[in-house]
Amino acid sequence: MADNVRSREVTQGVERSPNRALLRATGFGDGDFEKPIVGVANAHSTITPCNMGIGTLARMAEEGLRRAGAMPQSFGTITISDGISMGTQGMKYSLVSREVIADSIETVANGQSMDGVLALGGCDKNMPGALIAMARLDIPSIFVYGGTIKPGRYKDRDLTIVSSFEAVGEYCAGRIDGEELLEIERRACPGAGSCGGMYTANTMASAIEAMGMSLPFSSTMAAEDPETGESAERSAEVLVRAIEKQILPRHILTRQAFENAIAVTMSVGGSTNAVLHLLAIAHAARVPLSIDDFESLRKRVPVLCDLKPWGRFVATDLHRAGGIPQVMKILLEHGVLHGEALTITGQTIAEVLDRISPEPGRDQEVIRPWGEPIFACGHIAILRGNLAPEGAVAKVTGFECRSITGPARVFESEESCMEAILAGKIREGDVIVIRYEGPVGGPGMREMLSPTAALVGEGLGGKVALITDGRFSGGTRGMVVGHVAPEAATGGPIGLVVEGDRITVDADRSLLELEISEEELASRRAAFQPPPPRPLKGVLAKYARLVSSASRGAVTE
Repeated sequence: MADNVRSREVTQGVERSPNRALLRATGFGDGDFEKPIVGVANAHSTITPCNMGIGTLARMAEEGLRRAGAMPQSFGTITISDGISMGTQGMKYSLVSREVIADSIETVANGQSMDGVLALGGCDKNMPGALIAMARLDIPSIFVYGGTIKPGRYKDRDLTIVSSFEAVGEYCAGRIDGEELLEIERRACPGAGSCGGMYTANTMASAIEAMGMSLPFSSTMAAEDPETGESAERSAEVLVRAIEKQILPRHILTRQAFENAIAVTMSVGGSTNAVLHLLAIAHAARVPLSIDDFESLRKRVPVLCDLKPWGRFVATDLHRAGGIPQVMKILLEHGVLHGEALTITGQTIAEVLDRISPEPGRDQEVIRPWGEPIFACGHIAILRGNLAPEGAVAKVTGFECRSITGPARVFESEESCMEAILAGKIREGDVIVIRYEGPVGGPGMREMLSPTAALVGEGLGGKVALITDGRFSGGTRGMVVGHVAPEAATGGPIGLVVEGDRITVDADRSLLELEISEEELASRRAAFQPPPPRPLKGVLAKYARLVSSASRGAVTE
């Protein structure tokens, strides 16, 4: 057993029997003290369908650990349902929960001197929260995804949670009636699992698989299918071997691993939240990574997968078509993946993918061949200009329009913007600005799925732009630009925009520009008076004091 098994420390020649006595009460026998102690970070809850099946997976992982010769110690960590909190003040706590998850796993694993960590998660912030903790701890670790939800069905089309949000806009525009709105809401989420398109949860699960911190194929399994439990058991066995070999997270989470994750995110059409989360994980792993790295890789990696929110298919379709390993093998074959990168199995990426065909099956339509991409370049663009000196993150696929110059429609909150959209006050060609929703100003950097989905539902998805210092859901589509930095609350130029100003959003030129002179911008900056800070207490107050710019991943350390 490795020398760093801290559960067997000896102090001044006297064995720590009081510590052992407490462990005996949890089920340890005489022979168990020589086994590695593995923390099972269990994010089970009934708050959201994303996490309600995780308890069963945790029990299966515990049994797998015991069979492999380890002693599991299970503990709980939290989740916030992004979909349920969307459009409410509760969304302020979503990104904050990433830090709480990371802190809780780190605290327990270090406080209880654990030899390894197996973390299970389902909703959006579970994955990056767990990976941040693993990178900080740097003890053998593996992530187990709770699995994706199966699609709902209505009128011969697949539904996801985004279908419900977009139906609100359709209803307000008179395109569907109240009965159809209700039927979509009833059928959109039929059971357990994370939101079914290539939204944030499935994107981050895919990125973690690409980085080698979870098992092959695990990121696209359905939560309710037996193979998800079998994967949890295999993950436990792999982790025990990693403890024996001392394969550590920072051996895996290298610069190459992050480039692999970015390449996969681009190829599957993943969530813009991947930018924020991969930057934060890299920070914890002490790997230099910047938003400009996303832009350089975007130009080299095509979008190969026809997945929602803008495509036709969902994650379970991707799984049947070969999953993330099939996508990775195509990327590897064309020189945009680092095959020598290590995985938690002890194999390299190239070894893991050895038996995968370099060409996708011709009996499916989800994954395109390299020479027949959906889009020739990646869909997540980094924009800069006088409105975003530190950069902004744009999603630029799903509609033909890639450039808009129009009058600014300025809102100081998501709610005020939503009121204007539902009242029919937004017109084709407008550039919507939602500010004071950043990491500090929100605080918490809320996602703007409700406004963007309502715009799509009203038929304006490709005809207006929306920019914000907040974030977007992985389910968002349209001409949207988030993570504008610096944010308004810290003096960023987005706080200087006046109603009616002309703004250009141009994905092809990577540009986000306020069309006024430098002299006028300087004059506005000199006269700027920030609004009084919002009264805060508790975790939001702590977060607002500590959090960094979105351009650095909104980290708190």
